[in-house]
Amino acid sequence: MTTAPTDRPAPNDAPPRARILAVTSGKGGVGKTFISANLAAALARRGLRVLVLDADLGLANLDVVLNLHPKITLHDVFTSDATLEQAVLPAPGGFSVLLAGSGLVEYSRLTPEVREKLLAVIEEVTPRFDIVLLDTGAGISDVVLYTVSLADEVLIVATPEPTSMTDAYATIKVLAMQQSRRELRLVVNQVPRSGDGRGVALQLQQVIDRFVSSAVDTPVRLDLLGEVPLDPSVRDAVKKRQLVVETLPGTPAAQAVSQLAARLSP
Repeated sequence: MTTAPTDRPAPNDAPPRARILAVTSGKGGVGKTFISANLAAALARRGLRVLVLDADLGLANLDVVLNLHPKITLHDVFTSDATLEQAVLPAPGGFSVLLAGSGLVEYSRLTPEVREKLLAVIEEVTPRFDIVLLDTGAGISDVVLYTVSLADEVLIVATPEPTSMTDAYATIKVLAMQQSRRELRLVVNQVPRSGDGRGVALQLQQVIDRFVSSAVDTPVRLDLLGEVPLDPSVRDAVKKRQLVVETLPGTPAAQAVSQLAARLSP
């Protein structure tokens, strides 16, 4: 499987299109959707046109995080029951969302139809935004890997927990081997102490150097975008279905996400 830039070359005279950033993780429960939604709001506050596409097809929960109750979802676009314009909705935080339906078994497997429809949707929305965040499912299923392959950049979300680090490494290894990814970004979420994120990144890089870079043509580099502290305000915001960067902007977690947005901004 090749990477997105190879699949979709853009001629020099092509109109500007969004940077596509896949936000993914090796396992669930690491706060991937929390990062996607709050990062989108922080990027929007910097004046960027941002879309979050809920690419966790079949197990979508972005609508829950944002307290949205959509009547039209990506499923309706796939079945031609609605247009893309009808499905793209404004979200709290000043960005746009394209929500997926939940519990749709037909999207849990990567069929040719799913590939075609997902690619068509992404190609249609990219000229309209500055950044498109693909909030993928967790793990290394065919659907997740294909979604990631459509992105220009990959952001791995992990926590300091050993199981999360192990699964993050597995994801990085697959992306390096199957998609020839040589640079990936990392956000370490739920860190109990400042600086723990750098320790996680160093441990992962050491394992990558030993077992992945040695097997490929170019070394694989893991770029630590930043860390988000373990912060009680996050739990409170999630329970209330609110964005911490909007409702509690002065908290450590909100400030950390804002710093992530600053590093991602052009």
